[in-house]
Amino acid sequence: MKSEKDLPEYLTLQEVSRMLKVHPNTLRAWDKNGTLKAVRIGVKRIRRYQRTDVENFISKSML
Repeated sequence: MKSEKDLPEYLTLQEVSRMLKVHPNTLRAWDKNGTLKAVRIGVKRIRRYQRTDVENFISKSML
């Protein structure tokens, strides 16, 4: 059984937008084309991003 610290941390669209310094619509487009996939949750299917996915994306962008 996973402990709380083993669970992935999810970030909001706005948080990731500020981290990457891109417009939220850019993140929506990246989710749609597979550049940076989001997890869709809830009835409204809101986007959440796993912190590890965002960190990996930043690392790859730095190369």
